[in-house]
Amino acid sequence: MRIGLVGTGAISHKHAESYSAIGYDLVACSNRGRHKGEQFASQYGCDYVPDYSGLCARDDIDIVDVCTFPDSHVEICRSAAANGKHVLLQKPMALTLDDCRTMIGLCADAGVRLGVVSQHRFDESSIFLKRAIGEGRLGRILQVDGYVKWHRPQSYYDRPGKGTWAVEGGGALINQGIHTADVMQYLGGPVKCAFAHWQLGATHAMEAEDLVNAVLVYESGAGGVLQAATAAWPGYPERIEIHGSKGTAIITGDQLTAWDVDGDSGEDAPLASGVDSGAADPMAISIANLQRQFQDFGRAVREGSAPLVDGAEGLSALRFVLGVYESARDGHPVDLA
Repeated sequence: MRIGLVGTGAISHKHAESYSAIGYDLVACSNRGRHKGEQFASQYGCDYVPDYSGLCARDDIDIVDVCTFPDSHVEICRSAAANGKHVLLQKPMALTLDDCRTMIGLCADAGVRLGVVSQHRFDESSIFLKRAIGEGRLGRILQVDGYVKWHRPQSYYDRPGKGTWAVEGGGALINQGIHTADVMQYLGGPVKCAFAHWQLGATHAMEAEDLVNAVLVYESGAGGVLQAATAAWPGYPERIEIHGSKGTAIITGDQLTAWDVDGDSGEDAPLASGVDSGAADPMAISIANLQRQFQDFGRAVREGSAPLVDGAEGLSALRFVLGVYESARDGHPVDLA
């Protein structure tokens, strides 16, 4: 696979490292700031293209990987699809559900694949639990909870666009907590209803929330809670707890840290104690899961099939997040369906 990368911020380095590890060719990058873009190109041995439209028009690129703020995703996707390039979007997919639908339509009309980065579906813990839950090993799912009690310094939000509604679409939930929200639905099924409360700038000078709590009801009838924060000093690994009628599973960071199931006789659970988490440092994350997701997307491109996390899945995660925001803003439960 030949990659063109748009946006050379912090997460793009993890993408570049992942592509190198799996043998994909990072051909070119684009960034609005020339100096930063040229530095990135020099570091990873690719071309620098000043404008994303020029990158999208190149004949030597198969996939355009978009690592910019979500407010720019639609127009970059439009350019990539018009040039027959497959599109991989960094989360969140967009700022609105209508923008998600627009990009899904653009890629469908162009006959190209659309994917959204949600690498924690590719953690060994998520892979194991998806299979185990499908096999009924936890019994009927009763409760699925997610906790993202992270910390970010004020300097993190002093950067242009960070923690704003117009550029990032919000704060702790849409930027940090959306990965956990996605895995909660991946393992527990769609969330039907949310009732939320937030604190805007609880400990930071910022526009959006740095702390939000939501009570959830899943379509299956299961209950749950979701907490997301960047105000929890010093920051703790994210956690998902799944409680079924036969037992409990807990993911901490990216590892399965508890598997307590009554009378279970299935394959051994991949229990671990060491975890990778961006709780206090955004870059303190594993790239093994990114590698698996990029390989899955490459497979989809080669086969003309859907990736595990396609546009519809990206839209579903955003619907969850925006439903929580609507509830917190208006002060009443919101029907996500």
